[in-house]
Amino acid sequence: MNTFNPLLPLLLLMGGLAPVSAQNVKKPVAAPFVVPPDVNGNKMIIAPPVKTREIKVAIYRGPGSPQGGVDSVTNVLKPFPQVKVVVLSEQDVAVLNLSAYDVLVFPGGSGSGQSKGIGEAGLKNVRNFVSNGGGYVGICGGAYLACSGFSWGLGILNAGTVSSKWMRGQAMLDLELAPAGPDLLGDVKGTFKVRYHNGPILKPADRTDIPAYTTVTIFKTEIADNGTPAGVQVNSPAHVISTFGKGRVFISSPHPENTPGLENFIPRGIFWAAGDKTSTVLP
Repeated sequence: MNTFNPLLPLLLLMGGLAPVSAQNVKKPVAAPFVVPPDVNGNKMIIAPPVKTREIKVAIYRGPGSPQGGVDSVTNVLKPFPQVKVVVLSEQDVAVLNLSAYDVLVFPGGSGSGQSKGIGEAGLKNVRNFVSNGGGYVGICGGAYLACSGFSWGLGILNAGTVSSKWMRGQAMLDLELAPAGPDLLGDVKGTFKVRYHNGPILKPADRTDIPAYTTVTIFKTEIADNGTPAGVQVNSPAHVISTFGKGRVFISSPHPENTPGLENFIPRGIFWAAGDKTSTVLP
């Protein structure tokens, strides 16, 4: 026979026997995103760059730029002995004479975090570097950083984004070369897959002091999770190129650097951004 516990009402009031609240229940952890190794049919979609020279490439590693993104870029440059890679901290970007390098790479991460990390001094130093003839390569977070549509951006690309809602999600999306694509990437027929993870959906900005960008590839499929606008990614630019002053700017919204079959994509962008100088800036 059940007996009444006189302390039960008091315990309920004090929460001693309260049910476990929802915030204390462990939510299921999403499985890690895995890029299938045969996502592009085990084929080399982008051939190695034909025109190369000795260059020095600096990759930013600091706030807004985690080690994984730096490693991804470093790995795709390993087959090119003519490329010397140096990793720069946020302090380095802010104070060093960047003319010692041919190209600066800002990898995936957070564009606003990168901006905060290098500070006003770093932003000014990067702008001056590109304006004076240096190359800039921005991937995902580094692409956001290049844009003109943010108060914290570098403003070296005449572009903004179609929406402030940036958390579109992660997926393998289809790309296709734009008319200007073969000049940079070679002759690639049809669509191919690339890993996408919250990169910018670019649109032209209205600046008149810098040129419009040129589209290299376009998205042919999209992902629009987390309340982001649907229908805006298909046929939007995935990769663009432009100039800023005397320098070149190469922007990648998705992540070809860790997509099988696209390992030569970012190296081609880096060699293009380095320009056609007959010798490296190295002494």
